[in-house]
Amino acid sequence: MQLQGRQASRAGFAGQRVHVSQRPNATRARRAMPVVECKRVAVLGAAGGIGQPLSLLLKMNKCVTELALYDVAPVVKGVVADLSHCNTPVQVSGHVGNAELEACLTGCELVVVPAGVPRKPGMTRDDLFNINAGIVMNLVGAAAKYCPKAVIEIISNPVNSTVPIASEVLKAAGVYDPKKLLGVTTLDVVRANTFVAAAKGLDLKEVDVPVVGGHAGKTILPLLSQTVPSITITDAERKALTQRIQEAGTEVVEAKAGAGSATLSMAYAAARMAESTLLGMQGEPNMLECAFVQSDVSASVLNTWVR
Repeated sequence: MQLQGRQASRAGFAGQRVHVSQRPNATRARRAMPVVECKRVAVLGAAGGIGQPLSLLLKMNKCVTELALYDVAPVVKGVVADLSHCNTPVQVSGHVGNAELEACLTGCELVVVPAGVPRKPGMTRDDLFNINAGIVMNLVGAAAKYCPKAVIEIISNPVNSTVPIASEVLKAAGVYDPKKLLGVTTLDVVRANTFVAAAKGLDLKEVDVPVVGGHAGKTILPLLSQTVPSITITDAERKALTQRIQEAGTEVVEAKAGAGSATLSMAYAAARMAESTLLGMQGEPNMLECAFVQSDVSASVLNTWVR
């Protein structure tokens, strides 16, 4: 996957579109399936609320041939046993604890990291920082050692902080490539597409709303004026849709009443991002996704495209 950025004076991180070709006129639903190449994918945090459904979706993905599942919880071996009964050709392996990170990561071309604690009612993403930052540092450090050329996609919140931390770990290891470190913000796009389609009575398969900025609250910036197909929207509708998109994670946390956060929708979004990444790596044209990536566009507000 080849990504190039527009140049400016200072570096930072921003939610941007990552893509390998022209913005497609056709939607994702019209994409032709590519020739399948051998791809080994790791999920770090595979026994959790996001990791399990994400692993199932990747087990069903025709771009994946090997799926390596890691967690500190021994139950990940049970997850592997469960998935192994699904009649898809993807080979699944399970790995527990730091001692098995090498076996998990060696040979991986894509590493997806949902590991960490979830949000609970009353918590902000920043409340997760002290725990999840350390987890991400450890796992990204292992990826730097055992699969230094892999694309790494960070789901662990707060993404606005964990992705820059991951970049520093990779820099310290001498293997940092800003084109291969992505914060997964696809869920913001998935939500925006869903909410806009419902509000405007559109076919959901045809709707594409780019979302840039960060992955927390007011930093989430849906570009409703760039929606495909073009929509007519009042100021009141724009304000209401933007607010709902920005607060959608809290909506799920409160609806689950302390029993979890957005796990199923996050797994779906992460699987979409992983598939787009794998297709882009295989040379599939017209692959375009939003992600939280390093940017040189501005010293302050960092919300632009990365191409």
